Amino acid sequence: MPDSTVRVGIVIRTKDRPILLARALHDVAAQSFPSWAAVVVNDGGPRGPVDAIIDALPEGVRRKVEVIHHTESLGRSASANVGVRALSCEFVVLHDDDDLWHPEFLAGSVEWLDSHPSDIGVVSRTEIVYERVEGTTFVETSRAPFWADLAQITYADMLQVNRFVPIAYVYRRAVHDEVGLYREDVHAAEDWEFNLRVLRYHSIGFIDGEPKAYWMQRRASTGALGNSMFVLASEHEYYDKLIRDEALREFAQKHGDGIMLYLSRYIQDEVARQLDERRPISRRINTALRAWRRRFTS
Repeated sequence: MPDSTVRVGIVIRTKDRPILLARALHDVAAQSFPSWAAVVVNDGGPRGPVDAIIDALPEGVRRKVEVIHHTESLGRSASANVGVRALSCEFVVLHDDDDLWHPEFLAGSVEWLDSHPSDIGVVSRTEIVYERVEGTTFVETSRAPFWADLAQITYADMLQVNRFVPIAYVYRRAVHDEVGLYREDVHAAEDWEFNLRVLRYHSIGFIDGEPKAYWMQRRASTGALGNSMFVLASEHEYYDKLIRDEALREFAQKHGDGIMLYLSRYIQDEVARQLDERRPISRRINTALRAWRRRFTS
């Protein structure tokens, strides 16, 4: 993006979801913060519907949107990297084509980052919005807070599970020069893996209060209109284990197996104890009696 006045670069990954892409672009256009540019990465879907949606935008918005077409799908991570490489602005955010923002989302995020120069990025409080598809429209069915008790972003919490989704996170593009881009061999949970690398070295801010990011979920939808959290659930589980195992093996290569052997047995015993405590007292007594009989009658 050659315009030096652009501060926020928005990467929109899409494939075969024109009605969602149209909604996402109108959502971006409704932002009160004007200094943005967007890159739409069409990851192997038909060109015509995507070009038609962009051509139908108001001229002032259309001039701020670039589209990159892939003839074949490269995947979620590679598409994110294509968009990031196309940007030269100060801040970056991944706007998944099915998620939405409050009109003040970008303004609040940039204000935070300008006033907190030590934070590499900032996350806004997020709300899950459940919806269903009716023809070519979406009907909201309910809402729920996402991590309602979240008060800050920490590396310790991130080690357990990802605490925010891309739609809520604006970060300084320069961090890619330090920790690298999204891993293109990780096809789900790529944002969590990237967040872990970032949090090893930097703090990430958190904007509390009214939710400014909306994680849209369509539990009943499959195929192109499905959510990756549900449609790609098995892949999320696979890559979660892969990332953890890689980190564990790297630690063992440097420090040996000792602490992991101890912790693995401790965790196994603790889980077994907790499961035992949940069993009805009669079953626990019977288990103890059987163990006693085996010991004294053998």
